[in-house]
Amino acid sequence: MTSSVNLRSLMDSNKLTGPNFLDWLRNLRIVLRSEKLGYILDVPLPDPLAADASDEDQKANRKHFKDSDIATCIMLASMSPELQKQHESMDAHTIVFHLRELFDEQARSERFETSRLLFTTKMTPGSSVVQYALKMNGYCTTDEWVY
Repeated sequence: MTSSVNLRSLMDSNKLTGPNFLDWLRNLRIVLRSEKLGYILDVPLPDPLAADASDEDQKANRKHFKDSDIATCIMLASMSPELQKQHESMDAHTIVFHLRELFDEQARSERFETSRLLFTTKMTPGSSVVQYALKMNGYCTTDEWVY
């Protein structure tokens, strides 16, 4: 619980203002993963269950909605007031989808820059293969490629 609270403070100190979307999303994924809620950003809310659904299905459905509510609150609390107003009636998955649409141009520019670095980086003769591999791997494991 203590580490969870400490990680949530990461979101408090890095509120989403727009231009920092990719950094904010990276921090959000860290916080949600620490709280076992990482799947919420990638999986839409399930459809309502039929009245005769099994207890197991109902329990899973309730858990997903509860987890989504927690993630949504974390997200809204870490946004600027303007963005909060725009997204307060949405669930977590929908918020991320909408934010990606809003800030996709910035993300596209960052992906382009990462691609440029990948294509132009060459290993210099006599340098360490390990260092070169780590550098190239670092380019490939950024959040820009999550899209």
